[in-house]
Amino acid sequence: MTRVTRLITAAVLGALVLGGCSGENGGGQASASASSTGGQAGTDGGTYAVITHGAPGDPFWDVVKNGAEGAGKRYGAAVTYQGDGDPAKQAQLIDQAVSQKVDGLVVSMANPDALRESVTKAVAAKIPVITINSGGDSSKEFGAITHVGQSEEVAGRGAGEKLKAEGVTKLLCVIHEAGNVGLDQRCNGATATLGGTVERLQVDVSNLADATSKIKARLQADTSVNGVLTLNPAIAVAAREAIADGRSKAKLATFDLSADVVDSIQIGQILFAVDQQQYLQGWLPITFLYLYKNNLNIVGGGLPVNTGPGFVTKDNAAQVAELALEGTR
Repeated sequence: MTRVTRLITAAVLGALVLGGCSGENGGGQASASASSTGGQAGTDGGTYAVITHGAPGDPFWDVVKNGAEGAGKRYGAAVTYQGDGDPAKQAQLIDQAVSQKVDGLVVSMANPDALRESVTKAVAAKIPVITINSGGDSSKEFGAITHVGQSEEVAGRGAGEKLKAEGVTKLLCVIHEAGNVGLDQRCNGATATLGGTVERLQVDVSNLADATSKIKARLQADTSVNGVLTLNPAIAVAAREAIADGRSKAKLATFDLSADVVDSIQIGQILFAVDQQQYLQGWLPITFLYLYKNNLNIVGGGLPVNTGPGFVTKDNAAQVAELALEGTR
């Protein structure tokens, strides 16, 4: 079997495995810092560092981590995952990976300006970079070879259209982290298509009790608010409790998945979740970097590779729940 044939066969087998794990169309956020190592160190598949703004333990980012480590095992590559919600610390992790001369970097950019210097240094050191999840608008400018994720504004537009169809006319868009450009883009998209009023509420994802209290207080202060859109699964659960405790009739929808969110969709407490298929945001970049290292393939042609948006609704939530048990949704 020729070298190129082996590479193509590995990629096809990886796609088949992924297809069996993830059958629906699809950021979460965490503030803690942690790292873990997967893959098979010492093999010839390469060494790749995944550095995000979400740490292990966050239900969204754990699925990204699973995808990256799963791809590493498939291709015989050593993959490390590290995350920190502090952009300055995230930049330091990128610098460390560059000093270790990894074969490729995967970086999420919730705060692109804070990471510009570190990412461009990696590119200058001839380390291929793929951005994921957030910061797609800056990806090409910083020298990354492609971006893997979803258009947050397009996803927000889709959410706004679905909420409008459900009769929502005044929406509370809950932002759980200041300075995250992707969250603003989601609210912007919903504003563009709802056809009603959209108000933003700032909460802190690291203090869910306070988030519940703030959402409840806002709904009680203005009973004309008949819709809530959260941008994180943990905040969705907080909003669910706020709506119940405040006896509000507001309809709830969210971005991204967790077991609680899927359960709530099944019983009608949450209308839908915008799904960006975060498993793909871990798996695909490692696949692309492996092919770049071994065959100089570049995927995307200068355009982002979209993993969403899709929607998890009551119609497909049961299927997604089964896949979530495997850590792929």
